[in-house]
Amino acid sequence: MEKTLDRWFHLKERNTSIRTEVIAGLTTFITVAYILAVNPSVLSAAGIDSGAVFTATAVTSFVGTCLMALLSNYPFILAPSLGLNAYFAYTVVLGMGYSWQIALAAVFVEGVIFLLLSLTKLRDLIINAIPPSLKLAITAGIGLFVALIGLKGAGIIVGNEATLVGMFNFHDSIVNGTFSTAGISAVLALVGILITAVFMAKNVKGSILLGILITWLLGIICQLAGVYTPDAALGYANLIPDFSRGLAIPSIEPTFLKFDFSHMGEIGFVTVVFAILFASLFDTIGTLVGAASKANLLEEDGSLRNARGALMAQSLTTMVGAAFGISPTCTSVECAAGITAGGRTGLSSLVAAILFLLSLLLSPFFLAIPMFATAPALVVVGFSMMGALFGVDFNDMTEGIPAFLCAISMPFTYSIAEGIYLGVISYVVINVFFGAEGRKKVSPMMYILAVAFLVKYLFI
Repeated sequence: MEKTLDRWFHLKERNTSIRTEVIAGLTTFITVAYILAVNPSVLSAAGIDSGAVFTATAVTSFVGTCLMALLSNYPFILAPSLGLNAYFAYTVVLGMGYSWQIALAAVFVEGVIFLLLSLTKLRDLIINAIPPSLKLAITAGIGLFVALIGLKGAGIIVGNEATLVGMFNFHDSIVNGTFSTAGISAVLALVGILITAVFMAKNVKGSILLGILITWLLGIICQLAGVYTPDAALGYANLIPDFSRGLAIPSIEPTFLKFDFSHMGEIGFVTVVFAILFASLFDTIGTLVGAASKANLLEEDGSLRNARGALMAQSLTTMVGAAFGISPTCTSVECAAGITAGGRTGLSSLVAAILFLLSLLLSPFFLAIPMFATAPALVVVGFSMMGALFGVDFNDMTEGIPAFLCAISMPFTYSIAEGIYLGVISYVVINVFFGAEGRKKVSPMMYILAVAFLVKYLFI
């Protein structure tokens, strides 16, 4: 068996062992398993059955991670993307008014386009056309967007007629009798954020998952003590796992192949497709290169030896996920934990994939985890993505201002797409008027994108 695994995954060539790869795969799974709780919580806001989402998340992550292991032989994980799931639920469905079936169709089309790009040089043309500062800003903007979704979902940030948004009023919740639902949920979310932050500061493995579980446990204690009162009608569910159906795996029938392609010809549909495509493309490339660099798997020229295989795995997984009924998948940044533990090959990915499949037997646990317990994960992931802005030269206004507009507009407009539009337009305009030096930095593709986005704003 050892010889077979070595032949498939080149263990000796990469100075690793079966034991090391198994430990790395387990480490990676522990750090990314929170998505099994977060994804149903986020996508249920779009009206999608949470049980079906859980099953689809686990199965898609299993399939995608297996594909990554076999097509690229890299220790990377494919799972639903935090940020794109929020964009799917809160912007496309709740904001733009599309049904989740139409949104799934857009995800599937994006996966097809991503696959075609992965097989051609057009992929490199698009990637190279976007300046590094905007790529970093897109990552940071998605982080801000994700954090806002978490704070809003937990009820910490609420609407305010005078200031647009505001902090939850704990005093009023006590007076009007809502503390046992909204109030305690917000308190527990804040506690969960602090707990997760402490774990991360201490470099505790699986800190995000631990933060979720501890926050959930505190919620159960509050429910048993009568401090937290379930009210399903208001969105405050029972926190105790329901074992009435045993360990039965939730059916994916409510979401399986529920595509609606009836709006494919509309500009709005096309806009959604390309917003997802850009975010997926830049997020994936950045994660792949960063993780491969950490694992010392890059070529001397800085290229990734089998980038095509990794990108093909992601595109195929995105289509599989859309068929099952979930938002786009991306290479998970949490794979860095497994790399730190020594993972160097697809064997560690294969181990993590198997654990995703086994997690299907734990559905009552994951489906009982409330939004206030998953909110800390969204906030700290947002924090980690914000670090991308440190790579932007804010002393150079031609780079810093477009990056700032790109990042900050995503949470303020509640849309990743709007951030990309404003970032591209402002970059082209500022550099064109800066002079010859600025115009040299603007690629022909950027001009095309800027004009297209301006047309969208002015005429559509």
